[in-house]
Order: sequence, then structure tokens, then C-alpha cells
Amino acid sequence: MTVSPPAALALLSVAEMARADAATIAAGMPGIVLMEKAGRAVADAVTRRVRPGARVLVLCGPGNNGGDGFVAARLLAERGCHVTLALAGKRAALDGDAALAAERWTGAIETSGGVEPARHDLVIDALFGAGLSRPISGETAVLIERVDAAGRTVIAVDVPSGVHGDTGLTEGPAVRADETVTFFRLKPGHLLHPGRALCGVLTLADIGIRPEVVFAPGGIAPSAFRNGPALWRSQLPDHATDVHKYGRGVMAIAAGGLSGVGAPRLGARAALRIGAGLATIICRPEALAAHAGRGPDALMQSAAADAAAFEAASRSRKLDAVLIGPALGLDAEACAWVEVALRQSWPCVFDADALTHIGARQPGFADLLSRRSGVAVLTPHEGEFKRLFGEAGGFAAARGKLQRARQAATQTGAVVVLKGPDTVIAAPDGRAAINETGSPALATAGSGDVLGGVVAGLLAQKMPAFEAACAAVWLHGRAGEELGRGLIADDLPEALPQLLAQLYDDPAGRKKPAP
Repeated sequence: MTVSPPAALALLSVAEMARADAATIAAGMPGIVLMEKAGRAVADAVTRRVRPGARVLVLCGPGNNGGDGFVAARLLAERGCHVTLALAGKRAALDGDAALAAERWTGAIETSGGVEPARHDLVIDALFGAGLSRPISGETAVLIERVDAAGRTVIAVDVPSGVHGDTGLTEGPAVRADETVTFFRLKPGHLLHPGRALCGVLTLADIGIRPEVVFAPGGIAPSAFRNGPALWRSQLPDHATDVHKYGRGVMAIAAGGLSGVGAPRLGARAALRIGAGLATIICRPEALAAHAGRGPDALMQSAAADAAAFEAASRSRKLDAVLIGPALGLDAEACAWVEVALRQSWPCVFDADALTHIGARQPGFADLLSRRSGVAVLTPHEGEFKRLFGEAGGFAAARGKLQRARQAATQTGAVVVLKGPDTVIAAPDGRAAINETGSPALATAGSGDVLGGVVAGLLAQKMPAFEAACAAVWLHGRAGEELGRGLIADDLPEALPQLLAQLYDDPAGRKKPAP
């Protein structure tokens, strides 16, 4: 059985990973063999960082995470490291495979409260796994604080202790690792902040869990993924040689007045750069001359004095997609334009000021959104998300970013792009992706307007909404990485052609090696 590319990018929840382990064991792989391989992967990570003779502290917990630590300790001792192993809890409480691993360790077992991390060259955190459901407290909490304060290299097993594998959230102290060694597939918590920052370098080890067993019919059907070209590359627009501009997609940007000329132009330019055939800015009459005078000449301009004129202009153009929100304005007229967009059936990206209007006109606008016949994509940052959905009805931050985005998509019927350094893209059917590309340089004015334009440009070319949003977020992040420090939002659309060329030349989006 060949596993599809989405399955190769699958993120497994804590419960799904337990099912993957169980399926592997049921297929004939003993649990202790999986543990031996996991412990070896951890030992290998340590060996890449220290030489024989190094002082290594292995902190083991009471479950299978601790069992992995026992295996790693034994192998490192055999490789010439000076290993100190400390157990949080009683050895007699160990059971199953963890107890077997502990039996194979012939060295001393210290109490976790009696060790000093600063006296070692490297610390292995094998205290608690990804499914920890309560804050770490007491003596173990003090130990974690000492580990973080010691300034030593830390390698975590599966996830840093204190980080939940499903959400990336922490309650109480958590280990700050330099490297995290995990197995088979990443979990959402590896990519969601703060877990993402606490994991350090992520090493995904092969311990013999076979995808064809885990993802077989009747097995796990993954619905969360790492965002990458394999998830959406096959859906990228592929125009025929005889295509014309209208065949490549006609899109519009609903703009505001004279005070906000730049933002909608960034979105329009991005839509053209991603491949849309025609982009028109529909603005207030007083802003028409400003738009016409700024270029580029490829952008069209049209004036609409009020919501009725905006509706008429949008209908006359047979639009394939609309972006509404960037610098639209917060006045009553802008609100009326948003209502027009909510009542129309063309694919629409709601961003910035449009999201503020939807949030302020609850429940009316929310009902229009949920009943909208056309595709909708919402692109809120955290502040806009809270204005849209608040903290009630299960949207409390404690649920985690992935869960909140999914619930928002289900509730609205829209694809939700919950932006941030760990942007989550969620579809109403339950699919979700967590993005890994990006740079702090993207935290600049107009960056989000460009992202909205890329999504709208792909929608105009008939790309499915979830895949279009995933592709836009990934490309936007890669553009930020390529441009680096000093970028301004105006630079981002200009980076898209080269990135597209790489994608069409190499489905994984990698650069061609230099000759």
C-alpha cells in the first residue's frame, strides 16, 4: 500500500499516536522493541552532540516516556558516557514495557529531587509524554525549573515535559529543549506555540511503525497535517496554452476611501502575481484618482459611491473572487459593503475591517456568513478572532489554537486562517493544517493584505478554498524567509513568481541546485 502525500504530512493527536502504537504491536511488533528503537533514536541524538566521557543526566518519568529514557541511558553508558539516571517516582510503580526497560538498566537509580542538572554536560528529559493532562507540580516542577536554569543542552523525548502534544500549551513549568526526538509523525503540539518554541530542533525518528498498517482502511484517517506542497500542489492552477485573462480568473478588491489606498493595492498586486488574470480595485469616488495615479498599470480601478453601486459593479464584472477588508473603513457605508459581500455567491476572502464589521454585527452578519452559498475564507489574527468569536461557546484559549480554528470553520462554514507564527488553516469538513514557513520579518504593515490577495488570486483561478488558503500561507511564509530582514510588504508579491517557478519545476518547492 502506498501512503498518499497527505498521510505523509499527517499530524497525529496523542490518542491517534496511541492507536498507531497499538496497531503496530497488534501487527507483530512487540512494544519493548518499539521502546528499544525509540531509546536508540534518543541516544543517537545525544551521540551527535557529545563525545564519549560526557556527563549525561537522564531524567525518567513513571510511564513509557521514562522507559525510553532507561533505554537511552543504557546505550549511552555502553558508548562511554558517564550517565546519571534519576527517576521521578518509585521504581516499583513502573509496569509493562517501561518496567522491562528498567530491568535492563544495571546502573544506579537516583531520586529526581537529589540531582543537579548544572553538573552535567547534557540532560535528557524523559519525564512526561505528550498526553500529560495536569500541571506539573511539587518536586518535579522544581526540578524542571532547575533544568531550565542550568543552561545545559537538553534533549526531550517525544515532547518537552509540561507541553501537551495536542495543543502545544503549557500549564505550570515546562522544559525548554534544544532538540526534541519524536517518533513516526509529529503531533500538533510540536508546531503550535508555545510548544513549538520549547521543542528546539525537531527530530522525527523511524522506529518501525509502518504507515501502511496505521493508515490502512479502518485505521487512522488523518485530518490534521503539516502544511506543505504535497498537501495542495496537485490543485495549483495549471492553465492551458490558449488561456486568456478572463480564463485565468477575474477578481476584485473592495477598497475604502482616500485614507487607505495602500492596503487594497497590496492585495490586488499579490492576486496578479499569484496568477489571476484581471484585478480591479472598487473604491470610493474620492479615492479613484489616487489609485489611478499610483500604478501598476496592470491594476484596474472602478468607483462605487455606495453599497448599491458596489453590488452593481461586482455583478457587471462576473467576478471569480473578491477580497474585502483591507483599509475598507469602519463607517456605516463600509459595513453596508460587507453586507453586500455576505449576500453574494462569489468566492470571497474576508479580512481586516470586514472581520471587524462581522464581529460587531452579531448575530446578523454571522448568520449571513453561515448561510452564504459561495466559498468564504476568513483570515483573522488572534485579536480579530476574539472579536469574531469571543471566549464563549468553547472558544476559550485553553482549548488550543487548532481546536478553536476548527470550531470556527464548522460554525461559519468558512475556511478559517487563524494567523500567527503558527498559522492554522481549518476547513468546515474538519481538515486542518499547521504552517511552518515564515519569518519575524513578516510582522510588518501590509503583510496580511498581501496574504489575503494571494488567497483571493488562487480562488479566482478555481483552486479549492482549503488548498488555496494552505498554498497562500505557505508561499507567504516562504517569501518572508527568502526576503529576510528589512522586507516591506511591497516586496512580498514580487517574490511570488520565483517561488511559483520552483513549485512548478519541483513539486516540493525546493530550489534547484546550483550548477
